[in-house]
Amino acid sequence: MIGEALSPLVDLIYPPRCPLCGEGMAAQKGLCAKCWSELVIPGSPACTACQRPFPPESGLEDALCAPCIANPPKHDGIAAATLYNDASRRLVLSYKHGRRIALADMLSKLMLARLPELEGEWLVMPVPLHRWRIWRRGFNQSALLARAIAKARNYQLCVDGLERHRQTPILGGLGKKARARALSGAIRINHRRGDQIKGAQIILVDDVMTSGATTHACVSVLKRAGAEKVRIVCFARVLDEALNY
Repeated sequence: MIGEALSPLVDLIYPPRCPLCGEGMAAQKGLCAKCWSELVIPGSPACTACQRPFPPESGLEDALCAPCIANPPKHDGIAAATLYNDASRRLVLSYKHGRRIALADMLSKLMLARLPELEGEWLVMPVPLHRWRIWRRGFNQSALLARAIAKARNYQLCVDGLERHRQTPILGGLGKKARARALSGAIRINHRRGDQIKGAQIILVDDVMTSGATTHACVSVLKRAGAEKVRIVCFARVLDEALNY
């Protein structure tokens, strides 16, 4: 109520602008109409295991995509708010490297819109960052998104269930095998959360899912620790082939 009462004053001092293009807006939340239209939301039909979109004309229903057939996933589903393109990339860069942490509210709402209603109790957990990267950046962007999602769904939050105890190089530009080598042994369970993870249904939160190497490493560790289910939710997913659908 206090925030709503002060919003006219805030708008007077800081006129609302679109966080992507800078155009004036009526309110402090969201994007302008043009920038909203530039985001690409994954559609259907899609793979029943990983939600990778199929071409609309494919006529595929209740089918698996080729990668899931070749290598059945350990996770229990992926929900992506957007497909990674120029608009989503600029949002992520502004949020993560521009330190505009207020964007976490909008990004998490887009993620929640794609995350189905789930039965039972769920534990929300972010993909971990190494402590030195958190120190340099000042925050774990996935943890802020996880907190917002847990609050919105009234799920339990566990920000330190996973640990990245060894620094890993930037994975961009590395091939699949190189990514796997870089992540090998880098992520582990926080032993203080072992009992909480065993038998739990977990929502694993990440900002961007590129090749899936990091999230899949997290899923493997969680499943070995006894997690019953692990669903992945991210803001942007890199699927270049699906951008043309």
